[in-house]
Amino acid sequence: MTAIHDTLQCICGRVQLRIAGAPAARANCHCNACRDFYGTSVLSATAWDPAHVTVERGAGDLIAFQHPTRQLKRHFCRHCGETLFGNNRLGMAVIPNSLFARAAQNGLPEALAPTMHLFYRHRVVDVADALPKYLDGWDGPTDEAA
Repeated sequence: MTAIHDTLQCICGRVQLRIAGAPAARANCHCNACRDFYGTSVLSATAWDPAHVTVERGAGDLIAFQHPTRQLKRHFCRHCGETLFGNNRLGMAVIPNSLFARAAQNGLPEALAPTMHLFYRHRVVDVADALPKYLDGWDGPTDEAA
């Protein structure tokens, strides 16, 4: 995979991230935790080794929220409220693809396109695409009928 060297920022521009390297995973997640925590029906995101994600500007404007019952943390701008990244139970930095798409003038770079659906059994919307749809994590069965 091609290495990414990108600068991302929140809507108001006060917090800026520097991303380097390649993502560990590229997925559309349908799990209940992502839906609740990120406020979306499907979270399209990339997961990164935390060493590849640096807060370049506005660290003092970044607020972290720890999920009350899960090993999830979300980091967002205190001014505009946009989530810049989260941390999953594996400690990976999870960056919503919407940030990368905005940085690329509203087109997600091919190197960051999702390669799978996770927790598809928990979906609230059906998705018609050719990506594998894992019923749970990527080491489990897929939804062959999807």
